[in-house]
Amino acid sequence: MGRISKRIPHAVRFTYPGVSIFANFEGTSLQMLTSPGCGSFMVEIDEQLPFRINFAEKDSVQTLAEGLLAGVHRVRIMYVVEGYELKPSFKGFYLDKGCRLAEAPVLPERRIEFIGNSITCGYGVESENPSDPFSYETENHFYTYAARTARALQAQHLVVARSGIGIYRNYGAPREGSKDCLPAMYEQTLFMDSTEHWNHALYTPDVVCINLGTNDTSLDNYDMHLLTEGYRGFMKRLRAIYPKAKLVLLTGSMMNGKPLEDVKKAMDTVVREMHAKGDGVVYRFDMSPQTGSLGIGASYHPSMRQHQKMACELTAFLKDLMKWE
Repeated sequence: MGRISKRIPHAVRFTYPGVSIFANFEGTSLQMLTSPGCGSFMVEIDEQLPFRINFAEKDSVQTLAEGLLAGVHRVRIMYVVEGYELKPSFKGFYLDKGCRLAEAPVLPERRIEFIGNSITCGYGVESENPSDPFSYETENHFYTYAARTARALQAQHLVVARSGIGIYRNYGAPREGSKDCLPAMYEQTLFMDSTEHWNHALYTPDVVCINLGTNDTSLDNYDMHLLTEGYRGFMKRLRAIYPKAKLVLLTGSMMNGKPLEDVKKAMDTVVREMHAKGDGVVYRFDMSPQTGSLGIGASYHPSMRQHQKMACELTAFLKDLMKWE
């Protein structure tokens, strides 16, 4: 589940958080083979409590389970950090002698796509010290509003997100904008590889949630016209790719004051325009800004508890919007 590349034989490469592996396997143990130092995964065995595994610089094999009762078991594995520097790849499983993978589990029919920045990635979610800098150790997409919402709605979810990125201007970039903002990178299968484009036919979402704007309005150095144009152009592009999907523009939870009002204004303008042109399945939803009452994560990002609140809000909205019981 997620954007993956199979260009290299015997390896599945990916860079976005949330990419997941679902498998059923025979035997009493399970090991996973990856490229060395590829980062962190959350693992669930037989619906038991999830746990985190980390592949350090020289690690390429991790034992996920041993001592299980003989029989068929289920594993779900999610990549939970941003992989554009780590260049992760999955290379397979080691099973008990004589055992094999069983028939693969069926994925949920419902499909959501999340497009975003560090909030969607899970930057700092495992910290409650706003003074902490970025660290892979405290980043964990599994606990984000996006992943929690997908689990609550029993839906697949695909993520296109990177910390610091914007709809027209990345964090700290010139007022005129960034050449490598998210719309410019959106077609890529792997975030830092412009040579391979994603085949959108491989994953057609029922609903697309776009959570951008925080970095665009950072440092009070943004242009309202360019911000609005950024949303306008990207929404037009998404509609061309997904003619039937519902599109939802989100805010939350790091913005407040004038930046928040300006982002809402830009989004509302574009939604009204699309409605006027007959596109009635474009929506807006605002998740609650953080106040600190639920803690604050690294670099003032939302905490795990704040993500839970956002997930509850978004789950209720999407459940009603999509008529998902």
